Amino acid sequence: MNTMVIENKQSHESGVSLEPSNGFAVTPCIEEIVESALAYLQAGYPIHFSGPAGTGKTTLAYHVASRLGRPVTLIHGDDEFKTSDLIGSHDGYRKRKLYDNFIHSVVKSEEDMQTIWSDNRLTSACKAGHVLIYDEFNRSRPEANNVLLSVLQEGILSAPKRSRYGSGHLEVHPDFRAIFTSNPEEYAGVHKTQDALMDRLVTIQIHHFDRETEIKIVEARSGLPRKDAEIIIDIIRKLRNMGVNNHRPSIRTGIMIGRILAHRGGHAAWNDPIFLRICQDVLNTNTIKITRDGKALMQEKISDIIQKVCNARHGKNTEELTFIPEAYCGSAAGE
Repeated sequence: MNTMVIENKQSHESGVSLEPSNGFAVTPCIEEIVESALAYLQAGYPIHFSGPAGTGKTTLAYHVASRLGRPVTLIHGDDEFKTSDLIGSHDGYRKRKLYDNFIHSVVKSEEDMQTIWSDNRLTSACKAGHVLIYDEFNRSRPEANNVLLSVLQEGILSAPKRSRYGSGHLEVHPDFRAIFTSNPEEYAGVHKTQDALMDRLVTIQIHHFDRETEIKIVEARSGLPRKDAEIIIDIIRKLRNMGVNNHRPSIRTGIMIGRILAHRGGHAAWNDPIFLRICQDVLNTNTIKITRDGKALMQEKISDIIQKVCNARHGKNTEELTFIPEAYCGSAAGE
């Protein structure tokens, strides 16, 4: 009896290990958020970092996950997602041929083909007890995320089509934890999240951090000296406080300016052409949509603010530097 098996099966993604980064800035504000998030997760509740783009939600999610010491499975929200993109689907086939020549004069052959089930990342994370980071989960359609309801509430993953390869219901590993991030619903490409899912999450609102925290973040992520980071952040905050561009620029913009400036070997000063060019190019990206009669309004304003902040740094016209207080460290809502 001879048996030939032909198998075509795609391997699913395994979890990755994360370690706390040396470039992660730790301040009392950030530590308060991290410790709260860890407490909720350790108590068995999924957490949700919600807030404007560029405020560090994904970085916080990675850092919190690294503190748990478990492998991490990462999913990015996508409008094209279906439930199968989370739990798995039929993927390939197994072809089996059986030859029977027990009687020399008679040859029998049987052939059958079976489809193969391949687990996707949510199923793999639930089985292995990984930390799931579902980044910008509300970019996925609400119906695709419905499978999460029983996972987060009852600890059961329902996958009826998986039943022929085992149980159609998978018991979630006790070490499984979930961290979600999302942008506000008014952003393009973002879906309204179903109340039933939100009711299962502890939501921590992330807004722009206080000035000291933002300075330390730019220092840590760019390698610039503090005095340069202070000037970059003061420019960012002064533009942001004008309130004309949906609370932008964000700390992400400050990091971008800082890293490019460090790479170019420049300094945050009004007389440094490298710094001025970087600021104009990067900050114009954030303000280019603010127009009147087809003309960008913010280019001259950006130059004016850069000059005032730099002059104030050197003891000139310091009254120009007044900021709206933003001593915000995040707030939690709902369980």
